[in-house]
Amino acid sequence: MNKTQIPKKPPEKKKNINKKKGELTTINWNDFDKLCNMQATQIEIASWFNVSVDTIENIVKREKHELFSEYYKKKSVKGKMALRRKQMEIAMEGNITMLIWLGKQSLGQTDKQETTHSGELGVRTLPELIAQMMNSKKKI
Repeated sequence: MNKTQIPKKPPEKKKNINKKKGELTTINWNDFDKLCNMQATQIEIASWFNVSVDTIENIVKREKHELFSEYYKKKSVKGKMALRRKQMEIAMEGNITMLIWLGKQSLGQTDKQETTHSGELGVRTLPELIAQMMNSKKKI
């Protein structure tokens, strides 16, 4: 299985379940890391292994000696790099949309158009408008 493939769902009967507590005691870390790499959420990872988010937190803390969020940051960075690399490849192949998007994201480019105005703006105060209405038959 290459790195971009979705890991296969583990068979239900091969899980290590603590008979007394009915909870998962260990997980396949290869699958776990691939799910992090794919930017799966904590809820999605828990669902994958048919356990609660709290169980995922506890297993990561027990087996990896760190919080889920810390472990996830380390493992998800490879997926972000792969996505960025693919976007760059697509842009460099001449995809105009991707070139524009990456220019905005990475280089701070914008679609901002500047307009200039010459002459008087014609800003009037409320008393001036009332006086003009009283002196004129035109509606403003």
